[in-house]
This record gives sequence, C-alpha cells and structure tokens, in this order.
Amino acid sequence: MRDVDVERVRALPLFRGCSNDTFRTLSAGAFLQRFPAGTTLLLGGDQVDFLYVLLDGTVELEGTWNDKETTLALLRPVSTFILAAVVLDADGLMSARTVERSDILMLSGAAIRRVMSEDAAFAVAVAQEMAGCYRGLVRTLKNHKLRGGLERLANYLITQRLRQGGDASFVLPHEKRVLASLLGMTPENLSRSIAALADYGVEVHGPSVTITRPAVLERLAKPDPLIDNHQPVTDELTGKAQRERWPLADDRTRAA
Repeated sequence: MRDVDVERVRALPLFRGCSNDTFRTLSAGAFLQRFPAGTTLLLGGDQVDFLYVLLDGTVELEGTWNDKETTLALLRPVSTFILAAVVLDADGLMSARTVERSDILMLSGAAIRRVMSEDAAFAVAVAQEMAGCYRGLVRTLKNHKLRGGLERLANYLITQRLRQGGDASFVLPHEKRVLASLLGMTPENLSRSIAALADYGVEVHGPSVTITRPAVLERLAKPDPLIDNHQPVTDELTGKAQRERWPLADDRTRAA
C-alpha cells in the first residue's frame, strides 16, 4: 500500500482507535488492487475471506432471488463493506461489483476476528460500526414499509438537496434505473412518480433536479428524524455524519 492509502484507512473510525500493533497486524496481510468497471468482487452465498475497503471508484451491492435482482447500496470512497459476514465468518448475503474503475483494499477476515479478542478499542469500534449499519437498516425498513413510492421519492430528493448544499437545483448521483432499484420501484413507476411531483414544485430534466416549492414538497414527504438521515456528507477523517448510511444513503457508506 502507498503511504497515503495507509493514512486514509488508518483514519477510518473503524481503525482510528486501535493500537499501532493491531493496525500493523491488520495491514500486514492486506493488499490493494485496482479493478476495472463491471468486475464482480463476490456473489451472494460466497465465503467471505476479506473485509473490503473502497478507496477510489464506486461499488454496487446487489441482492438476487428467483431471477430478480435489486440494488441495495451504491458505495463511494471511503467505505467498508461485508463487515458482518467477516465478524461472523459467514457467507455473504450480497453480491458486490464495481461500477467504475475502483481501488479496493482487502484486509484478512481471519486477522480481524483474531485482533478483536486482543484489542478492546478495536472490538468497540467494530461494535459501533455494526450498530450504525443496523440503525441505518431499520431506517430503510421503515421507509419502505410505511411510505408509498411517491413519498419515498420525495424524501430521497429532499435528502439529496440537503446533502448537496441545500440549493434549489442539484444533480441525481446515479442513473434513474439504479435510483428506481434503490427506492424499491420499477423504472416505469419512478417515471410516473417524477411526473406526479411536478404538482409539488419538482422539475426534472435528465439528471438535473430543481425544487421550486420545498415547503410544498415537504408537506407531501413528511420527513421524520426517526426514518430520514439528512446529515451532510463529511470526509472520512471525522466519520460523524456517516454512521447510519444504509442503504439509501448512497454517498460514503458502510455496509454490513
């Protein structure tokens, strides 16, 4: 690993509090690899031997069943994923593939499990990371079970507007096919919902979105702090605004 990559990984909340000996143990068997776009990193049901750390690029996490597939999360740097499977030494529940050329660090799962019993600070960090993933998952379950598609889309747009600075206009971070999957909708239902939001002051032209009447949109969306996480993205050195990004939080994210 390059020194700059070591520093980025060391600064993650998961590793920041561990001892230098622990970090040396974890990084000793690690290796950094650059993958081209469209590379399958793992499939659901595979044995998970590594904790993945996305340093550059984008990774899509997917679930499949009965010839159907859905996007669970889109990860951006710096993000860890498949932590729960590593801790439990269990098969992965998700597939992961690169969306664009990506630099990914892989840390030995066996080493992570071993040092958890040796370094209390690292074990606490793992527990905190897992707790953040769990709380984020609860938010998403509530969002999908309690809201209709139009309300989910409205809240997603409000979240993106706030995370991109709060201006009236912003850009959707992914193509609409992926957005539909993230929101649990078909592309056709997403198109109809976008059209319906015109009555609430939402103008969409390609990836560009303008919210002309935010108060009206919020009356439809009814954002709730027990469901929605509108915190802005922070850099990986603080980690404070990243604790519960799962999976609709498609910026810097941790995924179990």
